[in-house]
Amino acid sequence: MALMEKTARIAAEEASADGLHWTYSPMVDIARDPRWGRVAEGVGEDTWFGEQVAKAKVRGYQGNDLSANNTILACVKHFALYGAIEAGRDYNTVDMSRRQMYQFYLPPYKAAVQAGAASVMTSFNEIDGIPATGNHWLLTDLLRREWGFKGFVVTDYTSINEMIPHGVVKNEYEAAELALKAGVDMDMQGSVYATQLKKLVEDKKIPVKLIDDAVMRVLEAKYKLGLFDDPYRYCDTQRAARVIMNPEFLQTARETAQKSIVLLRNEGNVLPLKKGQTIALLGPLGDSQRDMIGNWSAAGDYKKSITLFQGLKAAGVQVAYAQGAPVSDDTAMMKKLGLETGDRQKLMDDALETARKADVIVLALGESQGMSGEAASRSDIGIPASQKRLMEAALQLGKPVACAF
Repeated sequence: MALMEKTARIAAEEASADGLHWTYSPMVDIARDPRWGRVAEGVGEDTWFGEQVAKAKVRGYQGNDLSANNTILACVKHFALYGAIEAGRDYNTVDMSRRQMYQFYLPPYKAAVQAGAASVMTSFNEIDGIPATGNHWLLTDLLRREWGFKGFVVTDYTSINEMIPHGVVKNEYEAAELALKAGVDMDMQGSVYATQLKKLVEDKKIPVKLIDDAVMRVLEAKYKLGLFDDPYRYCDTQRAARVIMNPEFLQTARETAQKSIVLLRNEGNVLPLKKGQTIALLGPLGDSQRDMIGNWSAAGDYKKSITLFQGLKAAGVQVAYAQGAPVSDDTAMMKKLGLETGDRQKLMDDALETARKADVIVLALGESQGMSGEAASRSDIGIPASQKRLMEAALQLGKPVACAF
């Protein structure tokens, strides 16, 4: 947990140096259906572990003084139960008992709130047939009254607008009324509040006090950040150049990556690789910089990432790389990669020829960055058939094989 907190602290240092003062994190949705693409962003299936991560991340982002120019607001998401969507399909519904909510799914959000999270983001899913963004029980009765949350609530991207296709409101006018009365303070991107609240007040559908309360909570957060004293306090190009990706932070990233690796099996003591061995690195993820930074990498510069091939070479290892297979047999994916159907066999032949000259084979297999994450749920999370054929062919050579997924 100390390392979890440290990575959040580094994220805050870098983000605040580059002009940012708010992050949409931690994402602490408990998820027990591995087909859901957003598992990659979250804390997994264990409730207790999720609580510990939630607290560590909030402490790391917000520190002890939000007015300091190297701390940022945390935003716990997605409130609530987003990881329990039916069939692992993004944006789907959630239907469960209150007992299951309180015992398994709600504790990480509560832990983040108790740790002082300054903001909470609503989820896209329904709870008891009511979208979270318009759910008074969730945002007011539970979050504010039962848990004592004092910060502000922001929607997920256009989720007020999306209550219309949910079928609980017929237009943006009704959606704005439902969201504000439920306890939503800020409308992310949808412009529903901007276009509808004035008319709702004029029509006496909502009292001005509800708007005043929402505005006050947002302004209070800005005040705590020190933005009233200096709205540009987070804009410092010299500090950004000095802080972002500095050697100390990169070393922590390396340590974090090392400690996140799981060794599933080591038959015949193939690992660790031995000095002097020649290595054949095979697989579509062996030298793909873009895939190294994963999904939801936003403005991350993948050209600064180090691939497995580059890392092995930098370590002074004698290594040869061959792609061996497309990341997927999907026609659209093949076209995107500039590959024709006939290219598959040539990729395979080149890889096997490379492997025959080596002492040991390392396979770099798995999902590309676009195969997981938001809106990328998969019904089958097995190794794509193209990569499975490569693995089977490599194993048939009778050489030691290590698989990196």
